[in-house]
Amino acid sequence: MEMENEWDIILRLLVAFILGCIIGLDREKHGRSAGIRTYAAVCLGAALFTAIGEHMGDTAAASRIIANVLVGIGFLGAGIIYKNDQTNTSQGLTTAATLWCTAGIGVAVGLNMFLIAVAAALGIYFLLSLHHQKWYVKWKKKFKHENDSHTADD
Repeated sequence: MEMENEWDIILRLLVAFILGCIIGLDREKHGRSAGIRTYAAVCLGAALFTAIGEHMGDTAAASRIIANVLVGIGFLGAGIIYKNDQTNTSQGLTTAATLWCTAGIGVAVGLNMFLIAVAAALGIYFLLSLHHQKWYVKWKKKFKHENDSHTADD
């Protein structure tokens, strides 16, 4: 591998690391178990495997690597989700889903799709920060109240 190619991959890894840190920032601020380190590692790892696969020059091999990265992260996410029998609710769905999306962002970075990766990272960060926004909390309560009253009428 030429040194220029290695520097290109290192740049991709740095971008993936930064985007993963940004996504994990909201989780870290609010005391979630998956935070900056987890999201940065997922994004960085996905970018690394994708860049290596792309560098191999074999499109089929690169496609298999990307598919297996996303399946592997899906497996990780499945381990995060659990059902709370006391409250009859599921926990960890947002973490699992956003980790999976963060792997997709890493894949995009690994394929030099920087604008797509940045746009997706901003979208994920926005989604993660929604439940801390007063307007969203108010809307969600109103929406839930309207649905509860419709259920009572039935």
